[in-house]
Amino acid sequence: MEKTNSHTIDASILLSELKSANNDMGSVIRTIQEIAQQTNLLSLNSAIEAARAGESGRGFGVVADEIKKLATRSFSSTKESSRIIENIQSKANEVMAVRTADLAYDTIDKIDRNLFERNCDAQAWAGFSQVKNALCSTAPDRIEQANRLLQTLVEIYEVYFDLYVIDTTGTIVASGVRRELIGENMADKSWFQEVKAAKAISVTDLYLSSVEKLHTVAYSCPVRSDTGEIIGYFSSRFNWNYIYDILDAARVGKNGDISIINKDGYVIAHPSRKGILTDNLKHLEAARQAMRGETYGFSFKKDPSGNTKIYGYAHTRGYNAYKGKNWSAIASASI
Repeated sequence: MEKTNSHTIDASILLSELKSANNDMGSVIRTIQEIAQQTNLLSLNSAIEAARAGESGRGFGVVADEIKKLATRSFSSTKESSRIIENIQSKANEVMAVRTADLAYDTIDKIDRNLFERNCDAQAWAGFSQVKNALCSTAPDRIEQANRLLQTLVEIYEVYFDLYVIDTTGTIVASGVRRELIGENMADKSWFQEVKAAKAISVTDLYLSSVEKLHTVAYSCPVRSDTGEIIGYFSSRFNWNYIYDILDAARVGKNGDISIINKDGYVIAHPSRKGILTDNLKHLEAARQAMRGETYGFSFKKDPSGNTKIYGYAHTRGYNAYKGKNWSAIASASI
């Protein structure tokens, strides 16, 4: 029966062990070099003594010459071995760097795919008859029907704090969860102004909801009548905590880390859930490259103690109709 390893393979630890093994090999080679130096010195002294002995020391001189040749070959071999070890370490670092960049790429891609679905939800639900009727029908139960629909969607999909129907003046006319907000006017909110100006699906950056007291992303979309006229807006509040399902599943390794940053370099997601919208990573070259829109890559950075870290980055490419928000993933690993 084939056996499987139930433990997660941590590439960073394996490469760290390879580096340690290389260092051990380097120590052995340095010992050989020291022996070769002593052998060379012994050869030189033997040659001097053979010359002093004259004809009677000729045989000893031949031995001294062979010892010198051995020392020379030892120096040459250790030099080549050192070059090979350095090359192995360099390739190991490159492998780790590519893996770190791949981790960043895979993570931001998964986030894009998730948010693409939220993008589709808003556009699809804006076309539901209950949503339209809440804005243009005169039926006495139109608001209650819309409320029930929105509540059902929140319960089924689970990833939303709430869903709203808003009229063209910015007033909330229906809500899935917080019915107390019905009648509140949102005309001064940036998300409402953005969707009104765009006349198309609009997505905010991450922000702290004053209602939920938690981080969210708002997806807002025009609601159109059967003739194509904008009669209001549909808006959702995505529960950002679901993004952590992706980050928590990322195989960062024992010596690794990963963050999602917005277009200005501010951290909008981190496995620790700390530093959100306060910590900024633009001091890192990898973050600056990602913020410039470079799709994928890595860089090396030494800390004050002389230890080297790899920073892999990947900039959002969006997914299908969802263009992304110029966010990036920054992954790191110690080597």
